[in-house]
Formats: sequence, C-alpha cells, structure tokens
Amino acid sequence: MVNTYALGKFSKDLSAWKTREDALLRHENKENPYDKFTDPLARNFIRDRYHVGPVTKDLVTHSKVKDVEATLRSGTVPGVGLVHAPFSLLPTRFPAYFWKQACELDPIFNELVDRVSLDGKFLQDSLSRTKQVDDFTARLLEIHAEMMAVNKKEDIRLGLHRSDYMLDSETNSLLQIELNTISTSFPGLGSLVSELHRTLLKQYREVLGLDSERVPRNYATTQFAEALGKAWAEYNNDSAVVMMVVQREERNIDGRPVVVVYFRARYAPNDYPSEVEWSARLLIEQWSAIKCPSISYHLVGTKKIQQELAKPTVLEKFLDNEEDIAKLRKCFAGLWSLDNEEIVKSAIEKPNLFVLKPQREGGGNNLYGHDLRETLIRLQNEQGEALAAYILMQRIFPRASLTHLVQGGVCFEDLTISELGIFGAYLRNKDKVIINDQSGYLMRTKVSSSNEGGVAAGFAVLDSILLTDEVIITV
Repeated sequence: MVNTYALGKFSKDLSAWKTREDALLRHENKENPYDKFTDPLARNFIRDRYHVGPVTKDLVTHSKVKDVEATLRSGTVPGVGLVHAPFSLLPTRFPAYFWKQACELDPIFNELVDRVSLDGKFLQDSLSRTKQVDDFTARLLEIHAEMMAVNKKEDIRLGLHRSDYMLDSETNSLLQIELNTISTSFPGLGSLVSELHRTLLKQYREVLGLDSERVPRNYATTQFAEALGKAWAEYNNDSAVVMMVVQREERNIDGRPVVVVYFRARYAPNDYPSEVEWSARLLIEQWSAIKCPSISYHLVGTKKIQQELAKPTVLEKFLDNEEDIAKLRKCFAGLWSLDNEEIVKSAIEKPNLFVLKPQREGGGNNLYGHDLRETLIRLQNEQGEALAAYILMQRIFPRASLTHLVQGGVCFEDLTISELGIFGAYLRNKDKVIINDQSGYLMRTKVSSSNEGGVAAGFAVLDSILLTDEVIITV
C-alpha cells in the first residue's frame, strides 16, 4: 500500500511532468519529461510502462501480431519476439458530451446509407463525371448499372460501417471526416486496446488516479460477429456459410452454398489486378447472397457521395425526421466539388485550410499544403473533367496533446492528435429493421505533424478514450 509521503512525492513528480509537458507543447523544450523523476514509485511505474513487468504480460494478453511484419521482423526488435500492432500506452481524454453525440449519430447514418443505396439514379448521376476520369469508380458503376438493368433486388441488406470524426479546436465541434461502408477495419484490435487500457488503469489506479470505468466498453468484435450471424440466420439455410473476401490466398468453401459475403478487401484498385477479380465481383453481385457491402452500399461510401449529401436540401430527399437531419448537418465539415471556382481559388491561396481527397480508401491518398496547391493548379491547366476526380474538404484542427506511443516494442512520446471512429451495424429484411445499433468504436492517434491517419498504412496507432466531464460551450 502506498503511504501518504509516497503519494505526495509522486504527485510532486507528476506536477513537474505537467510543467515540462506544457513547455513541450509550447515547443520550448524537447526533453523526456520522465528523465527527472526521483520518486521510486514513479520510477517503477515508468519502468513498467517502458520496459518490463505487468504491462509486458498485458501486451501479450491483449495486443496482437501484425501479420504483414511478423515474419520479416520477428526476433529483430529488442525485447519482443513478434511485432505487435502499434498502440498508445494510455487512453486519450475525450469529452463525454462529444462521445454521446457521436454515438447518437450512428443509427441515423446507418439508416441514411440504406436509403441512399436504394436510389440508383442518384448514385449514377452524382458519380457520372467522376467515372469519366476515375477508372476504378467507373468499373464499380458499371457493375451497379448492370444490377439496375436487371432490377436486381437486395431484400436482406447488411451494413457494417464506421463513421470517423475529429474534434475541431477552431469551432469546438465534432466534425465528420468520412463514412466507411466497406472493410471497416480494426473492430477486433480496437476492442483489445480498450480492454488493455482498462486493465492498466485498474492496475495503476493509485499511481494514475484514473478511473478505468471512464474507458467505454468496446464490444465491436462481438457486435459485428452478431450482425453477420443474424444476417446468416435471416437467409434461413442451415447448411450455408459466410464467405470472407480477403486480400491473400482466397479459398473456396467446399462447395457449400454462400449466403453472406463480407468484403474485407476489394476497396482499392490494387485489389483488382486483372479482369478475373472484376468478373468475380460482378458474379458475387449477381448472387442472391447477402453482400456486406452490396455494390450500392459501397458507392454510398465514396467521397463524392459524402460531398453530395452535404449539399443543402439533399438530406431531405432521404430522411423525414427534421431533428435527425439537423444532427447530421451539425457534424458536416465543409465539403465542395471542384466546380466551385471560389473555393478552388481559396484553396490555392490558403492550402493549409483544406484537404484534397480523391475517390480512394485505405489511407495515404489525400493531399495537403504545397501538394494540394500544385495539384489544383495542374488540374485547372489541364481543364476538361480532371477536377471531377477529387473533392475539397475543410481541414479540421484538433488540439494536440502529449502521448506515449508504442511501436515495434519501443515506447516514445510525441505531440499527437486523435480520430474517433464509431462502428455501426445495420441489418434489414425488406421492411423490417432487425439491427440498427452503434457497435463499438475505434480511436486512432497519430503524431500531430503527420497529415495521414491510417494504422495499416503506418501513420497512426490504436488507442481508446477516457471520458471527461469538460464543460462544452456550443454556438
């Protein structure tokens, strides 16, 4: 048990750390804030966090190997035998007010995706110019058009989505970055990191003074699995299976019927290296099996459709509830097509206030700053339809904080910003909505100097949230 003197000494050291952290945040000091810890309790805590002890056991229990790097790097990183997924050492503080807002938005977005997916003309018209300059989008639209031509109906519709947000320090608001409708990554690892953080906060509660119950439970893995299971049950064929479409070594299912197809891949052009893959995608769409996502759901998740839905009066075409519409509009960042000459001019003049987005998923595709300006100037000079391959988005500026990141068995600290993703599950059989739930979350944290934020792409680490009771003033 820690005595009063020890607690006092540890608190003093923490106060010293906070002073040094504040200096670092002002870019006045780049020292390790733990270098000057003198209290043995604090030193032991930091030793456990950085090197050995109970945390090591927790990492083995809760973390997971990154398959891509494990074979190549196994045994090459000091202190570890395999390369774990990157993660933050402790959860990131997040206001409970905005957490509640993000969770409440999720069922509305789920319903919106479903309703937009049923309007084939809207999807085709909205992406008509994009397909002229984007071969990947054009091929997806071709498959969609073939399904429309034969009046293909998807009576049972399954969506496993993730809506991503950042807290904008300029407006003190929660703003949506994008809505993902295909291969919504990391429900499994996100759940594990949340449990890891709860475990660490319980174990070191006397040291940290943080309540593990303030880290929300994260059941994304089980809730997504439940949605897949219920979709399988709706099809009512006990001998059938769920098929996962992945990026490597796809295998057949022993001739058994497939009733649910989950796309873990096929969201990027490099997933279609030949006509064989495109033929397979078309064949799957022609099946009576439940697709997650269907080609329509896939198209709803494109950047261009996100921008179209943000236009005035468009949401009203798909949603009836005025309160729900207002909630969605409140979280929309500025989104513009490149037809808007005034916005393009502003972006060229002030490129740091915008993000230029192509119709791509997976991270590493967006353009910022100098690259954004040069690309816009080039596209303008080319004229034609080249501008239709992109949209412009207001750049969001979250508040940076000091965070300990663990990558490749090494812990280091840096200024970071975070992105919250809310998972959602939606299952419908004709007119009956079976599931429409918020289904866990994914917190990703990256070094604040990095523009991109994908974990798999190597830009960010997995994280969780610690709810705070900050007073939020909104206008």
